[in-house]
Amino acid sequence: MVAAASVVVAVGTVTGMLSAAGEGGGPDEARPVVTSSPRPASPPVEPSSSPSGSPSVTVSPKAEASPEASPSRTATKERQTVPASAGLYRHPDSQVLDWVRDHPDDPRRAVIESRIAGRPAAVWFADYSPDTITSRVRAVVSGGADRGRVPVVVPYAVPDRDCGGYSEGGAPDPAAYDDWIDRFAAGLGGAEVIVILEPDAIAQSGCLSAGERADRFASLARAGRVLKDAGPRARVYFDAGHSGWRTPAEQAALLRQAGAASAASSDGVFSNVSNFQATAAEIAYDRAVLDALGGPPGLGAVIDTSRNGNGAPADGEWCDPAGRRIGHAPTLSTGEAGIDAYLWVKLPGESDGCKGEPGTFTPSYAYDLAR
Repeated sequence: MVAAASVVVAVGTVTGMLSAAGEGGGPDEARPVVTSSPRPASPPVEPSSSPSGSPSVTVSPKAEASPEASPSRTATKERQTVPASAGLYRHPDSQVLDWVRDHPDDPRRAVIESRIAGRPAAVWFADYSPDTITSRVRAVVSGGADRGRVPVVVPYAVPDRDCGGYSEGGAPDPAAYDDWIDRFAAGLGGAEVIVILEPDAIAQSGCLSAGERADRFASLARAGRVLKDAGPRARVYFDAGHSGWRTPAEQAALLRQAGAASAASSDGVFSNVSNFQATAAEIAYDRAVLDALGGPPGLGAVIDTSRNGNGAPADGEWCDPAGRRIGHAPTLSTGEAGIDAYLWVKLPGESDGCKGEPGTFTPSYAYDLAR
């Protein structure tokens, strides 16, 4: 996805092609701990504008803890907010934490631990496993609640995911997906939680037929309603792609079809998942998308800043590109109107498929991103 937004694993970057293996010893690929299929980036199927980045592979931090209707602009459901005192949740199970624990003498460890492993990141649910999804979501959400923190969860099982690219997979059909989302929602409970609903599902929908796209958008609108009904303190954000992909008006038109303008389904949009677009560019883009989207005034945006510290590569490279850096630390206090949070949706150090296997933590990549 040269223009898409994500690939499902976690994140990373490079600053000088300085091989970490040559700098410190230790294996360069940590053992993969993936609960879902990795979704490496493939070229965007139908970018109508010339995107400068591409969806990155987003494999998730492991998430197994002991675990239709048209959008309504007049919806009156009150938008939930997170208390200013609350912080984001760092889930205790992830590939980077495994690596840090397993490599106490690696000279890269201190940098990776302090700048990546010590910060909260999203937990992806990318495997289609109806029988266990409720308990796994519940474990993550309750873990955050027990610590007074807000988890970020990513349902990633929409049918025809990634248009048949590296991260292909998902539920077998819309009915199965609707059932999976019902089970996902049943794990939310009453705690604060941020839901990043199906990265790329809207921005990358051009590979679908008109009927398939209508089915997907109906399922997404339904998913938003189900998630918010089941989790009254859940905030649900819809896929806005990123500033190097479609125009704000084009993306807003798709978002409306998927229910993102309705307060019954949506709290706003997310952008830059697994991509590299600079934060300032995403802020301007997201505000323009929200203006074009319409809907209630409370809709906001969240931005993936996990590896956008140096902005997008000039050559449009999307696969573990050199010279990238981690961006803003995850926070619920951005100081920017309409921008609800900076999040690490993709975990820095999880490869897009070039520095390591797609979705696996690659310490050389993480080290270059973090130092």
